[in-house]
Amino acid sequence: MEIGIFARTFARPGLAATLDAVANSGLRVVQFNLVCAGPASMPDAIPGALARSIRHELHARAITMAAVSGTFNLIHPDPMLRAAGMRRLRVLAAACDALGTQMITLATGTRDPHDMWRAHPENASPAAWQELVDATGQVAAIGAEFGVTLAFEPELSNVVDSAQKARDLLDTLRSPYVKIVIDAANLLHPGELAEMPAILDDAFALLGRDIALAHAKDISPNVGGGHVAAGQGALDYPRYLRLLRASGYTGPLILHGLAAHEVAGCVQFLRGQVGERGCYQQ
Repeated sequence: MEIGIFARTFARPGLAATLDAVANSGLRVVQFNLVCAGPASMPDAIPGALARSIRHELHARAITMAAVSGTFNLIHPDPMLRAAGMRRLRVLAAACDALGTQMITLATGTRDPHDMWRAHPENASPAAWQELVDATGQVAAIGAEFGVTLAFEPELSNVVDSAQKARDLLDTLRSPYVKIVIDAANLLHPGELAEMPAILDDAFALLGRDIALAHAKDISPNVGGGHVAAGQGALDYPRYLRLLRASGYTGPLILHGLAAHEVAGCVQFLRGQVGERGCYQQ
C-alpha cells in the first residue's frame, strides 16, 4: 500500500515543477488534476500532445498516475451545466489511455447551485436520487466505452453522504465500471466520533469489495468537526488501515486536504502507521 498525494497540493509554476515537488517529497504516486498542466480540471478538449507530455513528465520521474480528477456536480440544478460536465467527462475518459491511467474520480453532487461541497436540503429528495441514478448510468456507459473505472466518493455534503447510500447506488447500477473512493474522514458526520468504530466497520462491510482508491486525511476532534491533515486529528488510523487491508485493497493511499508544508509530517505519520502494521511496501 504505497503512499501518494493529490498533485495539486503543490502550487508550482508548471507541470515539471509540480512533479519535482512530488518526487522531492519521496512520493511516486499521484491523483492528478489537469490544472497542474495548464488547462481546467475538466476542459472541453485535451490535445493528444498535451496528454503525451503529461505522461512523459510523470515517467521521467517514475511517478504513477493512480487516477485523474473528473469531479463536477452531477445533479446541479441547471441541466445545461450537468450536460456540459458529462461531455467533458467523456473527453477526459477518452484521454485516459494517453495520460497513463484507467481511473477517474467523481463526486455525487449537490443541489446547491453555487458550491458543490455545500449540502442542500433537497439532496435527500427522491428527485435528486433519481437524477443521480440517471447521471451515474451515463457515467457507467462512458466507463464501458473507454474501459475506464469511474470511482465516486461518499461526501457529507453530497447526495451520497453515507456508506449505505453508496451501496444502494452501486446495487442500482450494477456496473463493473463504477466503483468507490474510500475516505474514512468523510464517513463521519459531526458529533459521530464516539460511533467511529461501528461506522468504519459497517462502511467496509458494505463497500470493501468495490473500493478502487483510498484517501487519507483526518477529522478534527473539535466541536463542529471539520477536516485536518492526516495524523493531526482523531481518526482511528489503525482501524482504517486494518479494514483496508482486510478488504483486499492493494492500491495506494492518497494524501489530500493538507498544505504543502504539512506533506513531510503527514508522509512520516502514514509510513509509521502502515509500516508498523505490515501493509506498507516501498
